[in-house]
Amino acid sequence: MKRLLLIEDDPDVARLIHDHLHQLPGELTTTELGNEGLELLAMQPFDICILDLLLPDASGFEICRRIRQRHPAVPLLILSGRAEERDKVTGLEAGADDYLTKPFSVPELLARLRALLRRSELTGVSKPIQSTILVYQHGALRIEVQARIVTVSGQRIELTPKEFDLLTLLASYPGKSFSRQKILSLVWGYHHDGYEHTVTAHINRLRIKIEPDFTRPIYILTTWGIGYRFADSDNPTTDALSIP
Repeated sequence: MKRLLLIEDDPDVARLIHDHLHQLPGELTTTELGNEGLELLAMQPFDICILDLLLPDASGFEICRRIRQRHPAVPLLILSGRAEERDKVTGLEAGADDYLTKPFSVPELLARLRALLRRSELTGVSKPIQSTILVYQHGALRIEVQARIVTVSGQRIELTPKEFDLLTLLASYPGKSFSRQKILSLVWGYHHDGYEHTVTAHINRLRIKIEPDFTRPIYILTTWGIGYRFADSDNPTTDALSIP
């Protein structure tokens, strides 16, 4: 039984999720207030958090940032009526692992939750992403796959589960280019057109965290017209073009 925290002030949405959660299966704790949600996360462990953006006491984006800062390993899905591209990108860059707009279908919500939960289990890495390499070293960047530890010049870098899975996927196949759709399939576990911004936002966050200069990345490179790749370990290069 999975423990889910829902931060949502619309009772109809809360009731809808509660009524269908047996399909997961899961146990739901709800609150209408963002700050109370932060307190609940501090008091007890949750397997996943679902967050609305329009809350009566705080900005959902700010609550998202605080959750990610204090609980970097908790899978976080934003569920919001704000459907504009800039809101989705802002939410993902604030630390959300996924973003689903209202109105939503229950089957799609459950599929998103299952995908997030699968990747938070123990190692958090799905079979397509697993690598026979236990430690990957490229320049100052070191990835310890089993321990899920990333360091740059010996300094540990805190990554969310999705950021780690994404980095591990790319680093496991240096020089190989992945389309955004392929990355969505392997890391998020679903196929949905129009959600390429999810990948782009996570790539940008990764670059900010691990690159010496995120505007001139040396690890995660852009393959223009295709997607992204990790620098070839035998021939590291610098992608001097701007971030897409």
